[in-house]
Amino acid sequence: MDSNKETKFSIQYGPKDILDKKFKNKVRGYDPDEVDEFLDGIIRDYEAFTNEIDRLKEENTKLFSRVDELTKQLSVSKNVSAQTPQTNAAATNYDILKRLSNLERHVFGSKLSDSSVDNHDDGNHSDVDQY
Repeated sequence: MDSNKETKFSIQYGPKDILDKKFKNKVRGYDPDEVDEFLDGIIRDYEAFTNEIDRLKEENTKLFSRVDELTKQLSVSKNVSAQTPQTNAAATNYDILKRLSNLERHVFGSKLSDSSVDNHDDGNHSDVDQY
């Protein structure tokens, strides 16, 4: 998202242009006081619209910055969460194998050494220490 995108439009008159505009008086022309009063109202509206446009542009810039910031945070969060399960899974598998090996040694350790004395050794007792 490009926060520098702005809609360009042509403005013919600014508030100051409207305020400083002097009209020629004609014999059958409009009442100058009434025209001035009407134009003063237009100037106030014009300034209010200009202020609102400026405020909205500033808010738009802040929102684009916030979106960029949150997008970066989301990207970092996805990377961390994608790496974490692999690390945890590997650690969990290692812990399980270690505990299983200890359990096998505890349960079968004395029986394996007894069976080798009794000549019932099938040669597989060395697999216990493999993990």
